[in-house]
Amino acid sequence: MNKRTPSRFSATGVSILVATLLLLGCQESETPVSPLQFGISFPEEVDAEALDGRILLLISNHAEPEPRFQVRQHRAQSPPLFGIDVNGLEPGEEAIIDAEVFGYPLESLSEIPAGEYWVQALLHRYETFHRSDGHVVKLPMDRGEGQNWQIAPGNLYSTPERVRIDPAATEVIHVSLDQEIPPLPPAQDTEYIKHVQIQSDLLTEFWGRPMHLGAIVLLPYGYEEHPEARYPLMINHGHFQREIRGFSETPPGPELTGTERERAEAAHDFFLEWTGPDFPRMLYVVIQHANPYFDDSYAVNSANVGPYGDAITYELIPYLEDQFRGIGEGWARGMHGGSTGGWEVLGAQIFYPDEYNGAWAACPDVVDFHAYRISNLYEPENVYFEETEWRRIARPGYRNTIGEIESTWQERNYIELVIGTNSRSGGQHDIWPAVFGPVGEEGYPEFPYDKWTGEINPEVVEYWRENYDLTHILRRDWATLGPKLRGKLYFTMGDMDNGYLNNAMYYLEEFLESTTDPPYDGWVEWGDREPHCYSGHPRRFWLESLRDRILETAPAGADLTSWRY
Repeated sequence: MNKRTPSRFSATGVSILVATLLLLGCQESETPVSPLQFGISFPEEVDAEALDGRILLLISNHAEPEPRFQVRQHRAQSPPLFGIDVNGLEPGEEAIIDAEVFGYPLESLSEIPAGEYWVQALLHRYETFHRSDGHVVKLPMDRGEGQNWQIAPGNLYSTPERVRIDPAATEVIHVSLDQEIPPLPPAQDTEYIKHVQIQSDLLTEFWGRPMHLGAIVLLPYGYEEHPEARYPLMINHGHFQREIRGFSETPPGPELTGTERERAEAAHDFFLEWTGPDFPRMLYVVIQHANPYFDDSYAVNSANVGPYGDAITYELIPYLEDQFRGIGEGWARGMHGGSTGGWEVLGAQIFYPDEYNGAWAACPDVVDFHAYRISNLYEPENVYFEETEWRRIARPGYRNTIGEIESTWQERNYIELVIGTNSRSGGQHDIWPAVFGPVGEEGYPEFPYDKWTGEINPEVVEYWRENYDLTHILRRDWATLGPKLRGKLYFTMGDMDNGYLNNAMYYLEEFLESTTDPPYDGWVEWGDREPHCYSGHPRRFWLESLRDRILETAPAGADLTSWRY
């Protein structure tokens, strides 16, 4: 079991530490600020083995939904949340959370006003990996849920209880992890939807244990009636999906109302389009590549996450094309996606330029590190604060479409620090270093900035630039990449993206629009005052765009007829 006390060594806590040391004659006290403790354990009847993982303690004013579901990590919204790592925690042994344990949005238990609260604890299980690079690391393996600690099967949690909390009281509040999240039911195939999973040799070798890739395949209308047809492939990249979103073979029932009904109607309308006349007949594939760090891999090779780019491109996609009668050539493959998926389709198109024939990217994640959200990694010394001669200004992290700030950059990182150290939160600001960064001495991702203070590490930033700054890579390698990418890059972006991702797109657009040897022959479409994730077009548009691209660029003798019925 280990415990970290970050706030007292962070910029916001230095004055508290200094004052305390002065009062104590410059000797650090072993007594916590508050004597209150929470003792968290699990009974043998729930699990008889010693466990590794992260214990999270939630304290809320509200019973519904359960406190664990009140955490909105992507917006840094949460009731008070505290976390500690545990290693080899035995059944019945208590892990202690006290006032020295770092929390968010309150840094310490001592800051909680005395009163009655709903309390819940959860243990996010870690597994030990013996990677091929020689590092041994403990990480939360995805268990079919899409790397989400709140619902991950096998995680232990306590039944929420109403508890009197007084930080001034000398007591231990005992919490029992008496529940275990059950396995998820298997996904069901239909006439049109097929679920596929393969074991990846490349990923298995890297991670030192069996690793799998999945896909949800949407078969074209007439698939069974046209056995001679060979189909193009449209890949949808993005966050983890257990089922294809926005596709329903049945109309909504009368019980649905409001937004739920609108979404259900739109999903059924897409089914009607899919099975209607004059719709592009293609294989539509949603890739499933959740991993020990995040709900997807960013579809490229990386030092920490592994060779997912190669595994998807050279193992999974050929397998799918063989199983479902795909054409199996790069000119007959396209990709679309939004947000993380937008970065993935652009990254995959750049790193595998001959294997795909078009990337339609909506609101992509950071494509240029001159604008790492709101911060320029190449110039300032701190990503959390703008330093002036007389004051520090906190950098914003999330806004609405009229510019009102909902969270700061520091807050979005601090909630991740509570949920998991060493990039193990499953959060957005932890996966970027895992994908873009080098491996640190202990085998975990090395950050481009100090997660506690925000101070930038120029050496790591340089690694990021040379390997994953997509604008830099295009500019550096355009002489060889340009001819292969001509006519393959298309973007949509809202100019009021909630996470400031539009800032990086300005840099990329400037490069592409000024490039003439050869010209990129694509487009960037902006949504006026549109948020994240603005796509600008229905799904049919991306499929029709790929069809048109194939018809324009297919090599002589290519099959352009069997799938056009």
